[in-house]
Formats: sequence, structure tokens, C-alpha cells
Amino acid sequence: MDDQTRMELEAAAFRGLRDHLQKRTDAQNIDLMNLAGFCRNCLSKWYMAAAHERDVDMDYDQAREAVYGMSYDEWKTTIQTPASEDQKRLFDETKPLHAKISGHN
Repeated sequence: MDDQTRMELEAAAFRGLRDHLQKRTDAQNIDLMNLAGFCRNCLSKWYMAAAHERDVDMDYDQAREAVYGMSYDEWKTTIQTPASEDQKRLFDETKPLHAKISGHN
């Protein structure tokens, strides 16, 4: 497979994951972190890092809007639910398994 085709496939896979997470608003970020070690915010940070590697001007709010499909403030007020004590405990327990993101960990 040539590099261009590989890049196009990877981009399509990213869009599929992004679109799926936009539809599955019931999957809260803390649940994703606790189960998989990454969430929409991680995906946003990877997206922003990729932009910066290519000298594309992008801030974290712009990256989150690209991933969430809305502003983060809108997400927090309309979709995000408060984390339970069990979710917070599990989050702390699984921290060593959370995604490593350059400049953010």
C-alpha cells in the first residue's frame, strides 16, 4: 500500500470514530477513559497536535469542536453528566493506563 492510500484510510477511520462518538453521546468521556484510556478530549489533543506538526494554526477549543461536533461548553451543558464517586475512583485507579499525549501528560 502506498503512503497516500494509507493516509486516506487512516483519515477515513478517524472520521468514522469521530462520527460514532458524536452519535454516542450516552458514552460519557469518563466512561471512555475508564474503559479505554482515551476520550474525546484525547482525540482532540491528538488532532490539534497533528495540526501543529503541519504548521496549521489551531487551538484546543477549535480541535474539540471538530471532534465533538459542537463547542465544548455546549457539550458540558447539554450532554455531559456529573461523574459518580465510583467513576472518579476508577479514573484515578486507571490513570497509568490513560493515553499519553505529547505536551499534555
